[in-house]
Amino acid sequence: MTLKDKLAAQKIYLFLGALFITSLVVSNLIFQKFFYWHPFDIEIFGAKLFEISVGILPYPITFLITDLISEIYGKKRANQIVIAGIFASIFSLLIVYTANLVPATSWSPVNNSLFTTVFGNTIIAVFASMMAYLLAQLVDIQIYHFWKRLTNGKMLWLRNNCSTFLSQFVDTFSVLFLLCSFGEIGWDKFAGLLISGFLFKVFIAIIDTPFLYLGVYLFRKRFKLKVNEEINLL
Repeated sequence: MTLKDKLAAQKIYLFLGALFITSLVVSNLIFQKFFYWHPFDIEIFGAKLFEISVGILPYPITFLITDLISEIYGKKRANQIVIAGIFASIFSLLIVYTANLVPATSWSPVNNSLFTTVFGNTIIAVFASMMAYLLAQLVDIQIYHFWKRLTNGKMLWLRNNCSTFLSQFVDTFSVLFLLCSFGEIGWDKFAGLLISGFLFKVFIAIIDTPFLYLGVYLFRKRFKLKVNEEINLL
């Protein structure tokens, strides 16, 4: 690969990292709003099916990006993005905590109580999400590369979905368990939200499989990569 191609690959990796970190941080900030997506009028354990947090919307993007990076750039680069995401989450947590401590002026459009209502619980949410996210992403990357080795780089759909399904269950269970333990969500909502959140993420994972294929195809065409060949960055 020429130096020009490596620089181009490095730039793409940077943008993928930016999308990953943005999706992760935003999902932590907006989690307190819940919505009801109702293609089916089903109730499970006292909760409507797909009665879920808006924070779940950008979150599956992180798994799509780590799978794409794993496929093209390798396991080491995927783990680097995960670590960068943890750092960004901690830094955003510190910013929100500081902003919550600073008293609002009398004419501020957003007063102290409103800001605390929206962002005050973000500290607990980010902590819970970080722990769940770290565990889920490590599971995702490990399983992805296990199947990649086992299939010699073939059957992309298998490693994409197997790794994502299990890691998304780990993530959904972990974050709900922590939020319920901290009293942010009642335990009576746990089972319903777990099933709804997991099924929604599985649905999104199935939908994003063609996008992963497209991304891998474009990378291989642009950089003339063979099946199972990875890009070694500078």
